[in-house]
Amino acid sequence: MSEGSLEAPTRHVIDWNNPDFTNPALLDEEMRRIFDICHGCRRCFNLCDSFPRLFDLVDSAPSEELDTADSEGFKGVVDACTLCDLCFMTKCPYVPPHEFDLDFPHLMLRYRHAELKRDGANTRIKQLTETDRNSKMAGLAPSIANWASKTDNSLTRPVMEKTLGLHRDAALPKFAATTLVNAAQQNPAPVDATAPGYGRKAVLYATCFGNYNDPDIGLAARHVLAKNGVKTEVTYEGCCGMPQLEQGDLARVAKQAKTVAAALVAQWVDDDYEVVPLVPSCALMFKFEWPLIVPDDENVRLLAEATKDISEYVVEIAKKEGLADGMVPLDGDVTMHLACHARAQNMGPKAAEMLRMIPETKVAIIERCSGHGGSWGAMKENFDVALKVGKPVAKQAVKAMQQSAAKDRKRYIASECPLAGEHIMQGVEREDGSLEINHAPHPIKLFAKAYGYDV
Repeated sequence: MSEGSLEAPTRHVIDWNNPDFTNPALLDEEMRRIFDICHGCRRCFNLCDSFPRLFDLVDSAPSEELDTADSEGFKGVVDACTLCDLCFMTKCPYVPPHEFDLDFPHLMLRYRHAELKRDGANTRIKQLTETDRNSKMAGLAPSIANWASKTDNSLTRPVMEKTLGLHRDAALPKFAATTLVNAAQQNPAPVDATAPGYGRKAVLYATCFGNYNDPDIGLAARHVLAKNGVKTEVTYEGCCGMPQLEQGDLARVAKQAKTVAAALVAQWVDDDYEVVPLVPSCALMFKFEWPLIVPDDENVRLLAEATKDISEYVVEIAKKEGLADGMVPLDGDVTMHLACHARAQNMGPKAAEMLRMIPETKVAIIERCSGHGGSWGAMKENFDVALKVGKPVAKQAVKAMQQSAAKDRKRYIASECPLAGEHIMQGVEREDGSLEINHAPHPIKLFAKAYGYDV
């Protein structure tokens, strides 16, 4: 065993069906073991609000050590965790296979699962996480839903804050009039048979955001892949379960994993299609979280092996077969925010690598958490903390935009995570309201734009 965990990090199967997993005494014992290691290290002090809360809890204890810290204070530490996984992937020197065996995010997940089993679900949060149902309802009248969700709507947003707990100033996703699945059927993507990548087959997993909120992400991806000779289909069997994972509802996630994996494997993977989710959170679920939650399901295993993030897939084509000709420079430079759930896939900064293939385009990267954390950052009790966590990202984006503006040059602020992109733009506006702010585009949109497909 090398000091500092120089080996590649590994993760254990989440043994959530074992009664010991939710045993209060055993859970408290493990919380104290892990927290004591974190207290002695403190390397993650600036990642999110969980660690400052933990260290304040310890420092205010009578002995200024964990042995006299009140377990009641652990909940505040858990509640501040967004499950971004950055502490595990980028900071912690004690992750498995180190003998300390420290996995902070999955410890938070264990606590939430035990809390859910003990107290039941928070009704308000449970309803908000029903993304498929809510999106279908909003899709019946998207213009009304989008009007109601505007932050400047003084009629509806205070009501939403009081009844749903959504902060009145938090930007919420807009809904599209047509789903990605339907839009793809209406907009064929002819495959370029002369492209170096001709012969590949990929099914784009729309994701709930791509399907209901921003179908242009999927249409842009289809254009890029078709241009590069890839035969594509678009499918959506249901949410990946990330909203339920964040709440510790592992039984719900396991059920969804089995259902979706069985459908994707039978229809696509068995026919040699690679599966390409459009949002990194869903790719993370397919590749890493599902196999740890339902380790004995063969369909889940096959799906994990067949899954690639969209940026990862484009970069693979470039390296193995080469990209099709025809790209032109963008009309501006790019600052690329690397989404936490893309970094947690341990594949490298593929989105930045992809964008750097665009001719004469300068790409800078931001490697910090945006702070949004899915629905977490939109909640009344978390919104200000989310902006605080994301402030370093917003500051870097503002600096880049100011530099470009001084040169009369356009600057794109891009993020693989659409929710993170929107949250970053809110932070930018608060840092410098004089800047001309465009919606932070998904990087595949910029790549499609270089190929002449503007969405």
